[in-house]
This record gives sequence, C-alpha cells and structure tokens, in this order.
Amino acid sequence: MTSIHPKPSRPTRPRLALAIGTGGARAAAALGVAEVLAESGLVIDAVAGCGSGALVAAMIARGVEKEAAFAWLRRLWDPAIARRTRWLASLRLLAPLVSGFDEDFALRDDRRLVAELARAFGRMRIEELPVPLRIVVTDTLTGRPAVLRRGPLATALRASAATPFLYPGALADERRVSDGAQSDPLALVAVDDAQVTVSVGFAGSLPRRVDRPSLLIAQVGTTLVNNLSQARVEALRASGRPFMHLEPRFDRHIGRWETDALEELHQIGRETARRRVGEIRRLDEHARALATLPYTPPFTPRSPT
Repeated sequence: MTSIHPKPSRPTRPRLALAIGTGGARAAAALGVAEVLAESGLVIDAVAGCGSGALVAAMIARGVEKEAAFAWLRRLWDPAIARRTRWLASLRLLAPLVSGFDEDFALRDDRRLVAELARAFGRMRIEELPVPLRIVVTDTLTGRPAVLRRGPLATALRASAATPFLYPGALADERRVSDGAQSDPLALVAVDDAQVTVSVGFAGSLPRRVDRPSLLIAQVGTTLVNNLSQARVEALRASGRPFMHLEPRFDRHIGRWETDALEELHQIGRETARRRVGEIRRLDEHARALATLPYTPPFTPRSPT
C-alpha cells in the first residue's frame, strides 16, 4: 500500500479528509481508495470511520501496508468472534423482570473481540497515529454522534462496533457509547472542519426473505442506515462545501463477513477512486488556492464619518 503518512508539517484544519462508512467487509474497498489518492499526490490530512469503516480507517491512519492490513482484517472481522452467544441473554430477553434487564444487555459475547483488538493495537492511542484518526460513536444518553479523537485505539474501535441489542455498549471518553452507524453511518460529522471531504459509503442490501427475528432486525436497521446515509450526503452536497461521495459498485453480493474477498474489494475501491480522482484533485487545488487568499469578512464595516 502506498504510504499515506503525513508530511512533517500538517495544517490544524485538514485540507483533505477521508470518511469511511460502515459496511461490513466491503469497507475494505476504502483501502484501495486511499491508495489511489496517495498515488495521485493527494495527502490525506485526516481519516474517519465508524463500525467496520473505523477499523479500516485505523489501518490507513497507521500507514499499514495492504497485505498486513488484509491479515489483520481477516483476524478481526471474523464471524467466529462476532457470533459468540451469551446463553443467558435469551432468558433475560424473555423474562426481563425476573432475570434482570439493563443497558448492558447483549445477545453476543464480546470478550474475544476485545482480546483480539488489544492484541492488534496494544496500548496504541488515537492521538499518536501518523495520520489523525477520528472515530464516530453514538452517545447513548443523547442519541447524538460523538467523535473520539483521543484515548486507547482498541477501546474506541470496540465502542464503534457496539451494535445495540447484539453487543454491549462501551465506555469511551468518559461517556457510554455505542455503534456510530445509529447516528452518522458515513462518519461525516467527524470531518466537518475539512476543506475537502471524500466519503466512501456502502448501501446495505435488504434481506429478500424475512423468516426469523434476526432478519427482521436486519431489515429495519439496514433501511434506517441507508436512508440516514443518503440524507447526510444530500445535506452536505446542498451546503456547497467541497465534497465527493464515492459508493463502490459490486457485481455480486458480498457478505458482511466475506473477508475472502478482500483483494477483490481492494481492486473495486481502486477502480472507484480512479474514475473520480481528477474531480477530487480539482477540489483539492481549489481549496489550496482559497487558502492563499486574504480573508475578507462577509460584511465590510463602514468607516466612521
């Protein structure tokens, strides 16, 4: 993977930021997007993500080479980790008053995931990464998106993947948080200070047949996330800010846990970026030109007479 490490001097306000949405294994396509941007001389000043997009964003922020990133993604995005069941959860669900029910309820056991994240990232902190990383989570008290810019990286990644009902919430930045896809599935709130924003999103597929509770939950959740993502894209476009949204197209269905397709996803990401890199470069050049102009206040005060 072409290096995306920052230049020695990096502006406080990022000129070009990459936001990576949630999307299961498909989020790996963003590795190819970042690679093409770097090859084109476009420096990523900040990278953001939520859910699986946060995990990919962390790989980009660390400057991990492609094959090493694939190896870690295969290990961390493993259904064997994600499907460890809490056997007492069904009892708590069926008889909450008897067995107890609180905000820590979850159908899945996350202990192995926590252990694997700790193994992958150790004591690494978000603020120590070569490229500034911003991870989007949802504040469970307010329901609003929150952005993690500091603190243990493994903890932040665990928090961003805490899908309610399936996984328990987490404590991060002194607050209780859960999956960022509930409030900002494209992680755009994390890069609202960027002069140019490039987002990579992945519309979810609805189940063709709903014959069990989990598929009904998936149908409802996917519908909400897809519509929220589209609304965020349309709002940012309407704002007039320099913005490019990329949505890779897949010729076949790629499952949420299909890490065997990482190389294919990487190539699709590269192809998606190649088609739009000229437009992204023009946005970047425009932002660079504006940065050299003297500031003019929107209303020129009148001189006293």
